[in-house]
Amino acid sequence: MNTSLKIVTTSLLLLMGSIFLVAFMNKAPDTQTDAQLRALLKQHNVTPLQALEFGSDAEVALGRLLFFDPILSGNKDVSCATCHHPDLATGDGLALPIGVGGRGLGRERQADESRVRVPRNATELFNRGVSGWHTMFWDGRVSELPDGSFVTPAGVALPDGLNSLLAVQAIFPVTSRDEMRGLEGDVGVLGEPNELAAFSDYDWTGMWDALVARLLAVPAYQALFKEAYPDVTDVTIAQVGNAIAAFEASAWTFLDSPFDRYLAGDDAALTDTAKQGALLFYGEAGCVSCHSGSLLTDQQHHNLAVPPLGPGKNGGLIDYGRGMLSMQFEDRFCFRTPPLRNVTLSAPYMHNGAYNTLEDVIKHHLNPEQALRNYDTAQLELSLRATVRLEDELVTTMLETLDEALVPREVSDAEVRALVAFLEALTSPSATQVTQLEPDAVPSGLSVTNP
Repeated sequence: MNTSLKIVTTSLLLLMGSIFLVAFMNKAPDTQTDAQLRALLKQHNVTPLQALEFGSDAEVALGRLLFFDPILSGNKDVSCATCHHPDLATGDGLALPIGVGGRGLGRERQADESRVRVPRNATELFNRGVSGWHTMFWDGRVSELPDGSFVTPAGVALPDGLNSLLAVQAIFPVTSRDEMRGLEGDVGVLGEPNELAAFSDYDWTGMWDALVARLLAVPAYQALFKEAYPDVTDVTIAQVGNAIAAFEASAWTFLDSPFDRYLAGDDAALTDTAKQGALLFYGEAGCVSCHSGSLLTDQQHHNLAVPPLGPGKNGGLIDYGRGMLSMQFEDRFCFRTPPLRNVTLSAPYMHNGAYNTLEDVIKHHLNPEQALRNYDTAQLELSLRATVRLEDELVTTMLETLDEALVPREVSDAEVRALVAFLEALTSPSATQVTQLEPDAVPSGLSVTNP
């Protein structure tokens, strides 16, 4: 071959290679996969989230200070942020929270061994500022009926003026002895008696009025409430709840996850693997049977046979979940389906933090009985391992009311990875960039960061 022919041949090969590379880099999207996935999303009524209007700037600013101020706790030693910290994806990083009497934050937090751990995992607070919520808490004890009325443990004692379900939820942790209120006879961090702990557990009005009186004894809070609610002459716990809810909704509602962008029409927002995971999620794997709708939760209660651990609830050794409220046999061990946006950030998982990875959570769902019987306690922090209960009689009882949707399924490791890829696509970039939410100081003068 002469030199000229070699040059021409080489040039043609380079040109063909370039054309192939450009075609590969700009390949047409997999329209069949997108069509199939969008059909499933339509079938299951999964639509873009709708953000709500929550509060004025003054109300949000007040709520931020209340959220981080330990003045809301009986002993003035913990705040809402202790278990729902912005640096810990609005949780605390623990299987079970350490409330009253604890020291430090996150995984460094140390429990007062004379206290009972909070029996249930600290729920994340993401996207509570969107429409569609009608239950709160793991057992759904706070809910909103279609007519806009609220159902709560306080019954008729619930005050007027609460403007959202989120606001209603916000006024209950302050009444919990393990979480924030403390025990009768406690002495607070400043050496004064804990007047909030002296009320009976069912004197809702007494507890809330005493807490408001404590807040209004601080001149700075008087001014802040006046600025946030200029037309309110008599501040009640309702304004406290409304302000905290306004802050939570403002701080942690994010609508920019890849999945949100996909719902908005961007086919390129999800990777091919994430799309395969979504097809499994809404198809053969059956995840959508509980993680349904735009919030990725049916907000109903299901028994997943999660390994029981921790101190139990209300003085018992076992947490019967929704069954403790309904007193119905079929509700025993049932807990509310958690939402899944930003789920990659909010480990550990389940109502008691039994699992540390999404892979283990998925595998539990695929064969709950096997996962329950073979649960490895080594994944828990040392102080909780001895609280796991797997006696045959208890396991048998739990399996009697196992959710019918949880039939054993064969899913390959590749399919598990695809499901995880879809769950990763539910994470908003904004949720990983939360800064400057914690104030340098709060009106009470108490330490913002737990000692």
